[in-house]
Amino acid sequence: MEQKDIWDAETARNYDTPGTGMFAPEVLDPTVDRLARLAGEGAALEFAIGTGRVAVPLAARGVPVTGIELSGPMVEQLRTKANETTIPVVIGDMATTTAPGEYTLVYLVFNTISNLLEQDQQVACFRNAARHLAPGGRFVVELWVPELRKLPPGRTATVWQSTPGYIGLDTYDVLRQHVVSHHFHFDGTREAQLFRSPHRYIWPAELDLMAQLAGFELESRHADWAGSPFTAESPSHVSVYRLPGAV
Repeated sequence: MEQKDIWDAETARNYDTPGTGMFAPEVLDPTVDRLARLAGEGAALEFAIGTGRVAVPLAARGVPVTGIELSGPMVEQLRTKANETTIPVVIGDMATTTAPGEYTLVYLVFNTISNLLEQDQQVACFRNAARHLAPGGRFVVELWVPELRKLPPGRTATVWQSTPGYIGLDTYDVLRQHVVSHHFHFDGTREAQLFRSPHRYIWPAELDLMAQLAGFELESRHADWAGSPFTAESPSHVSVYRLPGAV
């Protein structure tokens, strides 16, 4: 499965869920609040900007936002909310594509760094973030913690959500640090709709080493955008890395 094939026109049309899920105010508002504070008086660059879930409300706060996005259909969906002047977007992958200008903040949310399926690509993503930042600039990564403790011997899958009309499960290849997320949507009929996406999972310590290779230092790590403490039981984290110097 190539990323450009996964994020196609059909996926883009169905991606937004206004007011619910990842678009719910209790999820989105703390994200935008934190990013706006981190951007300060400077501009922000979003890697994998998608349909503008975060970029549109962040730009509405007065933060100049530019995006990099691999999927043309996702950008087309973004264009129904904001034009090129309001939120410029460069088409390309987040590991190598560059955007014009210098930024105080680069951010990558909702586990998207794991869409890069090789370790060297993920390291390149950190280096690409550093390339865009002013001295003292920050790179923010939101990422889940692999659920390997839930895998008993001989098992390769975990069910991470089961609600009426939906089942989400992950299948693991622990040798390659690969996982495929399977999203099953179904109703009262015999047929279900399946969406799958491949990922390479990253432990927090490995993520920190990638950051060091790109010249970053870990500034903070929390369990969520509201700043809750990160513990051994946290299912995900928001990590803020900073380049040396002052903005």
